Amino acid sequence: MFGKLLTAVTTMPKLCRMILTDKVAVVTGSGRGLGLAYARALAAAGAAVVVNDVDADAARAAAAQIEAAGGRAVAEVAAVGTTEAADALVRRAVDSFGRLDVMVTNAGVLRDKVLWKMSDEDFDTVVQVHLRGTFTCARAAAAHMREQGTGGRIIVAGSPAGQRGNFGQTNYSAAKAGIAAMVRTWSMELARADITANAVIPVAATAMTKTIAAFAPHVEALEDHGTPLPDALRKGEGFGTPEDAAPLVVFLASDAAAGITGQCIGIGGDKLALWSHPQEISVAYADGGWSAEAIAAAWPVSVGRTPETVGVPAPGTGL
Repeated sequence: MFGKLLTAVTTMPKLCRMILTDKVAVVTGSGRGLGLAYARALAAAGAAVVVNDVDADAARAAAAQIEAAGGRAVAEVAAVGTTEAADALVRRAVDSFGRLDVMVTNAGVLRDKVLWKMSDEDFDTVVQVHLRGTFTCARAAAAHMREQGTGGRIIVAGSPAGQRGNFGQTNYSAAKAGIAAMVRTWSMELARADITANAVIPVAATAMTKTIAAFAPHVEALEDHGTPLPDALRKGEGFGTPEDAAPLVVFLASDAAAGITGQCIGIGGDKLALWSHPQEISVAYADGGWSAEAIAAAWPVSVGRTPETVGVPAPGTGL
């Protein structure tokens, strides 16, 4: 099965450099981690970038870092989630650089607890930032892009947890699953305006993955000593650095990705992947409909013969 899924790199067409010199991008939650890697990569490709973070010092330091490297960047301090914050981000892009071409919604928080211990506040905080924040920022960007009339790119942050669920992350998994569903919907709604919508599903060494026991020592070694991640992680788990995930954002922001929309695309380490959309995988029919008893009899020998697995696979298990 693995052989069928693997695409040999020898089949790739000749590579061309992504040039974004005429693009303006907003990247939420870009003061550090994955967001900073996205902002730096977009700027290195020539895009002007609005760096956003709730931490003012982090946002301004990130913008200064981009400018010091020869890029164009401004900082906009805001906690994403509200309409006001989303509108302010779009306005900052237009006021500073004259237009908006790319909206990258990366900002997020965690409040991990098992279901019976998760409070209303734990749930609402994560949904507000991830799901509502993605919605409000994408809505504000889409409205401006449609008025601008030159197309655009909406690139959102998904997660393996949103594709498969993850223990202790009811709120986060639900938000990320909702984000994936929104992307599919927006790809249809925005197609006539030449605006694409895609989700990036990154797996990278961040403060979040540092909490996973199997990844923690490798993330710490990378942070403290610059120790490269081993091939067992980069290839076997598709686990890399934030910088490994950034090229996908640059690609999706480029003209080369004009025909790609409604997709959830995974990246991490040496691995690039396309996630499937939910679909029926097994069906059965009964003349006149199904009784509960008939379902019970048919389940183990028909649609329920091979139930779907759940959860993010544990490192090294291959599940």
